[in-house]
Amino acid sequence: MLRLRQICLVARELAPTVATLSDVFGLATCFHDPAVGVYGLENALLPVGTNFLEVVAPTREGTAAGRYLERRSGDGGYMVILQCDDVEARRARMGDLGVRIANPLNYGDFTGIQLHPSDTGGAMLETDQNEGSLAPDGPWHPAGGDWHDAVRMDRTTAMVGAELQSPDPTALADRWGRILDRPVVVGISGARQIVLDNATLGFVEVRDGRGEGLGGVDLEAADRGAILSAAKARGLTVNDDTVDVCGTRFRLL
Repeated sequence: MLRLRQICLVARELAPTVATLSDVFGLATCFHDPAVGVYGLENALLPVGTNFLEVVAPTREGTAAGRYLERRSGDGGYMVILQCDDVEARRARMGDLGVRIANPLNYGDFTGIQLHPSDTGGAMLETDQNEGSLAPDGPWHPAGGDWHDAVRMDRTTAMVGAELQSPDPTALADRWGRILDRPVVVGISGARQIVLDNATLGFVEVRDGRGEGLGGVDLEAADRGAILSAAKARGLTVNDDTVDVCGTRFRLL
């Protein structure tokens, strides 16, 4: 099992970014994780169906997130976080591939591996295992124990994809395919893709001048009109069915 469970964005300021995401996509905050404080961050998690959109922001100088903001010239996509059913097997696979684990995670019922971005390319990539039910709406430690109460489905029902951009998307897709042990396929658009159990990771060329990184997120919309109206009211960039928030292209499906 390999499932998209969480996308993390990085912003210079947390509160206004969360307010925009909530207002445009009809989402609510379920949890602020105190554990990120050790990294000099504050955060908020917002359920999108059974997945989560996280925003982190630096609270001090000299953080990895702050350096990422500088490198990519502002707010944007930061991490792709997957759920698996055997993190130890994946940990062993990283050793075989020579991929460094930048941060091993262990919170008792929740263990994971955060991989070194120099070895993955594209974005921070993390794979985690949570004890308990493996159902799509099962427990997820980073979101707290009461996240179901914050689920809002009136406008947005699911997060079903992420888009990684690179000067060489074919090479990046092949690298992620080896790391995740999933085949790379060619989608209808001609872009390379890796199909997860509940989502698709797409790999495209850089077109925004911001370099390699997590450039987009695909959302299933229940009320596309309300989302686009709210985005326009806030003065956000809207192109057809794509809304730019926090330096990230949110495509409505």
